[in-house]
Amino acid sequence: MAKRVKFGVLGAAQITPMALINPAKDNDEVLVAAVAARDVSRAEAFAAKHGIAQVHESYEALIADPNVDAVYVPLPNGLHGSWTRAALEAGKHVLCEKPFTANAAEAREVMRLATASDQVVMEAFHYRYHPFALRAEEIIASGELGTLQRIDVAFCFPLPRFSDIRYNYALAGGAMMDAGSYAVHMLRTFGGSTPEVVWAQAKLRDGQVDRAMKAELRFPDGHIGRLRCSMWSTDLLRITVRVIGDLGELRVLNPVLPHIFHRFSVRSGGASRVERFPRRATYAYQLDAFVAAVLRGEPVKTTPEDAVENMTVIDSIYRAAGLPVREPS
Repeated sequence: MAKRVKFGVLGAAQITPMALINPAKDNDEVLVAAVAARDVSRAEAFAAKHGIAQVHESYEALIADPNVDAVYVPLPNGLHGSWTRAALEAGKHVLCEKPFTANAAEAREVMRLATASDQVVMEAFHYRYHPFALRAEEIIASGELGTLQRIDVAFCFPLPRFSDIRYNYALAGGAMMDAGSYAVHMLRTFGGSTPEVVWAQAKLRDGQVDRAMKAELRFPDGHIGRLRCSMWSTDLLRITVRVIGDLGELRVLNPVLPHIFHRFSVRSGGASRVERFPRRATYAYQLDAFVAAVLRGEPVKTTPEDAVENMTVIDSIYRAAGLPVREPS
């Protein structure tokens, strides 16, 4: 058998089957080999359900396992940085869920460690590897929309279970850290650079944790970015990107999970069209890219350097909204 990337998973997170285990089933270059969780019985149940051969009693033991090539980190936000560092120090490649770290300062620490290593470190903005994102960038770069004027991104979904860790400040929670990390990344991707924050306004779950955020940003070339994200607000469900130029407009409905459903429409030159894309999961494309980087040295799009840029904007939005920057757990 050709060489495979053997993954170890930290935790038994709900996202892991969708993000790693299911796409790995269709990828001959991947094996999910091990799992660890704070509760060993939970790890054992997870392993039995998903056919994972090895269960470790601790995260440290998994990272030390010589049979593990790469570590998947789907832990609470505030733990991403510390366990990514631990995996790198053990010589493992890392696929880390967004947001990359609790804040930009921690992201820079991880970036420096990653740069000094020979390991692949990827932030899991899976949408970035789907053909729709590549096509959107192509259309924007072609000049079909003309000079960019505004990028609007909304990522709002309902999460009324306020005991969820995504509302926990001690675990670096908040709408901006969860849904907002996608919104910032899409603004940067389709806006073509990293913008500065003009203003931001939060709706709070408590004194430190945002349940919703909106912000306006300005790009170096003068176009505007507008961001709206929430885990609980009057916008119960809105996941859209709108790119407006002086010659046309691009709209994307459901840019996060386009394989479930999407609408990608372009208006320019007095005409409109709809383009369609494969139903293959964003996570499968992401896993392809990660494996290609590990096995063949191919570049990835969501690098630690990119993560530093994203976390810098997130920190700036929190400060502009009068809220504290998140801290590592």
